[in-house]
Amino acid sequence: MTIEILMVIGFCLAAYSIVGNDVPQTLGTFISSNAHRPWWVLWLYISTILVVVLMYGWYASGTGDASYGRLETIPFPKEGITWLYIVPPILLILLTKYGIPVSTTFLVLTIFSPSSLGSMLTKSMMGYAVAFVVGIIVYRFVIKQISVYFSKTRDQEPSHIWIGLQWISTAFLWSQWLIQDLANIFVYLPRQVPLSFMIFAVSLFVVLLGVILYQRGGAIQKIIDTKTGVADIRSATIIDFIYASILLVFKEWSNIPMSTTWVFLGLLAGREFAMSMHLHEVNKYRTSRNVSKDAMKLMIGLIMSIVLATTLPWFYQLISG
Repeated sequence: MTIEILMVIGFCLAAYSIVGNDVPQTLGTFISSNAHRPWWVLWLYISTILVVVLMYGWYASGTGDASYGRLETIPFPKEGITWLYIVPPILLILLTKYGIPVSTTFLVLTIFSPSSLGSMLTKSMMGYAVAFVVGIIVYRFVIKQISVYFSKTRDQEPSHIWIGLQWISTAFLWSQWLIQDLANIFVYLPRQVPLSFMIFAVSLFVVLLGVILYQRGGAIQKIIDTKTGVADIRSATIIDFIYASILLVFKEWSNIPMSTTWVFLGLLAGREFAMSMHLHEVNKYRTSRNVSKDAMKLMIGLIMSIVLATTLPWFYQLISG
């Protein structure tokens, strides 16, 4: 099998696996709070933002770089794409099937650059900590009364203002996630992507988005739905805005790739802990158990990433002689 064919296969598998695992984490609150709307309406909206972000990044770079500079420290393999690099997205597809929200950043990028694992892990752990603390502060002190009001009026029809704000916050979050996580997919391509392949890539993403939205988020969506009040469009709006703001800060901080999964679950964990302190509907024991389960799943993904990054290259060399 030629290197070019493996490159395309790796790209397609990475796109499929990351859309299935990461997109529900990013758009989960949007999907939950708009469950009453036709899936294709959400698809058209999300796809439009994706096309704009991808094509603008590719054009604005001036060099055909579609990753917004996130791959500056991760060069394209000198030997090209081999079966060694196909393993992580296949594993990610299997983990997604069982609803495990592992970090695609660690699972995919570390096989390309094992030496970058330390910097990516440091930035991701900081992202989790910042998101966790922000979640506690915001929901415990800043909008405590607002979250109580949301809980009491959850069955009421939200105003058109909240609907508009949520769709704006979703666009903000979705664009920031794309800028952060596109590197996990475009790492399979040369750092200068031809226009013809960009058109293919955008078309592939749009189709995959249609599949995941038709499925209403798939297996990963179940994790989102267990969180308090995410189906409330007002709560979803605030979550998305905070999440997007944290991603924006870390994007401006450095070009080192980071795990958006860690940031997202850190924010939800802080939010759940804070709300368990003043909402009777939130069980403290169940909150601690759910947060622990989510953290354990993150550690599983991290351990797998380290194992792959250290053993797969050795095994590849052994097989290839």
